[in-house]
Amino acid sequence: MIIGIDANEANENRLVGIGRYALELIKNLHLLLLNSHNAGIAVEIYLKDEPGKQLPPEKDFWRYRVFGPRFLWTQFALPWQLYTAATRPDIFFSTTHYAPRFSPIKTVVSVMDLSYLHFPETFLRKDLWQLKNWTDYSVAAAAKVITISKSSKADILKHYDIPEDKVEVVYPGINRRLFNDKKAKGEAEFIRRRYQLRGDYLLYVGTVQPRKNLDRLLNAFSRLYRRRPDLQLVIAGKKGWLYGEFLRKMDAEGIKKKLVFTGFVADADLPALYRQAKALVQPSLYEGFGIPVVEAMACGIPVAVSNTSSLPEVAAGAGLLFDPASTDDLARALETACYNEKVRLSLIRKGKERAAAFSWEKSSRKLLNILESVSL
Repeated sequence: MIIGIDANEANENRLVGIGRYALELIKNLHLLLLNSHNAGIAVEIYLKDEPGKQLPPEKDFWRYRVFGPRFLWTQFALPWQLYTAATRPDIFFSTTHYAPRFSPIKTVVSVMDLSYLHFPETFLRKDLWQLKNWTDYSVAAAAKVITISKSSKADILKHYDIPEDKVEVVYPGINRRLFNDKKAKGEAEFIRRRYQLRGDYLLYVGTVQPRKNLDRLLNAFSRLYRRRPDLQLVIAGKKGWLYGEFLRKMDAEGIKKKLVFTGFVADADLPALYRQAKALVQPSLYEGFGIPVVEAMACGIPVAVSNTSSLPEVAAGAGLLFDPASTDDLARALETACYNEKVRLSLIRKGKERAAAFSWEKSSRKLLNILESVSL
């Protein structure tokens, strides 16, 4: 069997969200086939640009095909390659919402979440049009749709009105060699010096954008700060759309000196940043999954998460839930997660148990089983 994969999402620098999901699935699929001596399976990776160093090396069973033109690649260049290939793949997997516009073979697409439908005002107009229209045709044409939580699956079924068995959940995993509770010697001093931290801190990991509900987090933190003046709030993530509005809100709350913006944090630093935090907060109004929640639990810190979308599913009783529309509820959750030692110890224990349920090896094996079944 030959599997074709659109891996462009994994071929970027500073991966977050869907890019991290795509890369880890691809790396672990490569490892799975390597360890099983590929079991008669070959993989062709389709890219717009030369493969980055983060992608697995070529092997007899693993090849890269790089071609253009880059503009509207999934609409024209990719279909042309599939139709004219001397030997076509038996199944094609897209690591993004977008399937090839025309395809002579069965296709499986990935739809992480439907945030563009729930919060259209948080997307640029051109991006929103593309997400809506290209996802519409991709979901309709796909033999299967992969998503990352039961919550997202329910959303997809409701909106696109497709059969229940057309959508499969393949949970993200975590890299256990990185994300664990084993504190390295000197890591506390290193992290505090590198990111200019001056004491205890609450951590948020994710892109700074409106649906992440960071305005309310600022409101809640400003209340907590009055009672806990030594606590800092660390925002670790890329600057997204309307980042400037967030900065103005921060100034209005008068807590600028208590906030630390790290920007994008590489995986080399991220586990230590988790381990040294008092707690992780995920105040989002909507998430398809929320990988930082699992990473934080694996690193042995309490998590406080919104009681919406997929987050209760991910935390599964191992996190402190709050109403993301209530500043009071969020503030109470933050104080409990950071300072109630009895609750903290319980959350840490349950969190490590919950994080153990997520594995990239398990996810890549499930993906391979899906692709094999669809290709028949």
